[in-house]
Amino acid sequence: MDFTYLILIGGIALFSWLVSARLKSKFAHYSKIHLRNGMSGAEIAEKMLSDNGIYDVKVISTPGQLTDHYNPVNKTVNLSEAVYNQRNAASAAVAAHECGHAVQHAQAYSWLTMRSKMVPMVNVSSSMSQWLIMGGLILGYAAKTSIGFYVAVAGLILMAVATTFSFITLPVEYDASNRALAWLKSKNMLSQQEYAGAEDSLKWAARTYVVAALGALASLLYWAFRILGSRD
Repeated sequence: MDFTYLILIGGIALFSWLVSARLKSKFAHYSKIHLRNGMSGAEIAEKMLSDNGIYDVKVISTPGQLTDHYNPVNKTVNLSEAVYNQRNAASAAVAAHECGHAVQHAQAYSWLTMRSKMVPMVNVSSSMSQWLIMGGLILGYAAKTSIGFYVAVAGLILMAVATTFSFITLPVEYDASNRALAWLKSKNMLSQQEYAGAEDSLKWAARTYVVAALGALASLLYWAFRILGSRD
């Protein structure tokens, strides 16, 4: 089981690295396709928000690369410095995608609502699950009592919460991309070449979430077999 798990995790880690590398390559390529309309990522974002009747969300610049995100707590579309300032197909795609989340929030999109409610629990479960699982298994082996088993199961439940969160994230991200692309197309914001670049960029970005969800599921199944199998 351990050897099979190592092969599985190794495969997922390799696939994750390949997807991440491909994503960076795609963004570097589409960053060279300058928009005919001359709009920056920030301007794209502000227009999409306005076109959707959203006036209480601010578009701000945030440090780093690929750090773009929408914060539903303070209603801000946070764009990395490059996306905020640059005027290319990649920045247009990212800016519109993050505004897609703002539109979801404004329309009370069910998957986003569910995901937001889970955030506090996931913040706790992500940091505690591994410690409880390892501590429970060690306690079970050392003390030969059932207490260790129940501690490990508690950790497994917390890990299951985080894994569920990863899968709930998938429809949220795909829907945001669909909203972004639909808006870019309906408003004729991009040329055919620019639109193809934006679509391809978002496709590869979405795949990083798929890989993360599969990795979380693989870890959950492994520890489930280890913990529940220890009762046999």
